[in-house]
Amino acid sequence: MTLKDVKPGEKCVIKNIFVNNLRKRIIDMGLTTGTIVAVKRMAPLGDPMEIRVRGYSLTLRKAEARMIDVELVEGNGK
Repeated sequence: MTLKDVKPGEKCVIKNIFVNNLRKRIIDMGLTTGTIVAVKRMAPLGDPMEIRVRGYSLTLRKAEARMIDVELVEGNGK
């Protein structure tokens, strides 16, 4: 599953960042393998999405979120 598939209120851990031209930018934002990410909300049309990582909020476009392979964290309350 990718970060794009995670719903607001769910947490996930980053497993892989697919290689492409935005990889360095994504890593520079603190999104690295093993990092836990919480999805806070989606814009009305689903783009962008707001996430919480390493104690701060970021917004990502769907295209960027699609490049991040994640696994849901147990205990999401779902």
